[in-house]
Amino acid sequence: MIGASREALAAGRENLDSLTDNTSVDAGKVSEELSAVTALLDREVSLRRVLTDPSRSGADKAQLVGSLLAGQVSGETVDLVSGLVRSRWSGARDLVDSVEELAAYAEVIAADKAGRLDDLEDELFRFGRIVSGSHELRAGLTEPKAGRAAKAELLRTLLGGRALPGTVRLVTSLVTNPRGRSLEQGLASYSKLAADRRDRVVALVTTAVPLSDGQKQRLSGALAKLYGRAVRLNIDVDPRVAGGVRVQIGDEIIDGTVSSRLEGARQALEG
Repeated sequence: MIGASREALAAGRENLDSLTDNTSVDAGKVSEELSAVTALLDREVSLRRVLTDPSRSGADKAQLVGSLLAGQVSGETVDLVSGLVRSRWSGARDLVDSVEELAAYAEVIAADKAGRLDDLEDELFRFGRIVSGSHELRAGLTEPKAGRAAKAELLRTLLGGRALPGTVRLVTSLVTNPRGRSLEQGLASYSKLAADRRDRVVALVTTAVPLSDGQKQRLSGALAKLYGRAVRLNIDVDPRVAGGVRVQIGDEIIDGTVSSRLEGARQALEG
């Protein structure tokens, strides 16, 4: 997302933060309503074009949103979406993507307000690891031929009673309506939203053996000093790395594993 759309989304995030600072606002309900708005805008191509048309005034577009959504969602959600359509957008799809992101962010806020944000992050990470370790499971959740109802039922079997309702809602939304994202991309985006809520970054750490508490503290401390922000470690134990540590933060990779060094040596010999 670039230019005007990025600024519009940032303003929407600020509005959502301000709105949910009010203890009487149910962030989980706002999330569900924004998800419904996402589905509406995703279906109605002409509507999202009208709502992002730069030749129409922001007031006119906000009035249209009010007439469409009044009585269907809460006043808070109407205000959020009205604020979005008052902004300028680089592309019509960006509006839909932004409403969807705000829906996920509202779920993160709900977990944070309930004191369960760490649990939400852990469950999303563990779910990703489980899926990546099972080709059959991943196929069942991502194959286009598998219907939405079947995927949702599979998720209920996997997560029902074992995960937070917010985790189930986020994963179900991603699996049943990926909107061009891979499962891994979607889970990574949720992880980033949770980290943003705490003003920290997420590091995916791959090691051959589990790290001790002391090693985790030293690693997170070193990374925090390097990046200037608190760091959350998501640790994946993989014996194939054959010693050392691989750290990925966003697109940046710090690879100090034995397997990486051996591969580098092999390539040097072949070259």
